[in-house]
Amino acid sequence: QLRLVESGGGKVQPGESLTLSCAVSGVYGNYAIGWFRQAPGKEREGVSCIGSPDGTTVYQASVKGRFTISRDNAKNIVYLQMNSLKAEDTGVYYCASAALGELTVARMRLPLSQHLYDYWTQGTQVTVSS
Repeated sequence: QLRLVESGGGKVQPGESLTLSCAVSGVYGNYAIGWFRQAPGKEREGVSCIGSPDGTTVYQASVKGRFTISRDNAKNIVYLQMNSLKAEDTGVYYCASAALGELTVARMRLPLSQHLYDYWTQGTQVTVSS
């Protein structure tokens, strides 16, 4: 049975760092784990994703160079390391999984399309404020 358990949200000041974790179990074959966020009053958007087993990573333009997605294969945990956080990074962050069948993230045109992801966590709040 597929299960995603996220942790790591909190409140930080601008410029600080925070790491989110998503423990993954019950997922096999080609799949992607994505991080999404929803800011107050805005639609949910894709932040980053990582493919398995290929390890391809994708980032939304606004977080490139500041956020890093990675995967610990031994522990089956996907991390989102968020550095140089800004007030506009505030929101509820979700971890989600997408079964890719024969595809890989590297071959996908829009790997952060939400409709691809069918299992979602309840979300964790990230607040960046002074």
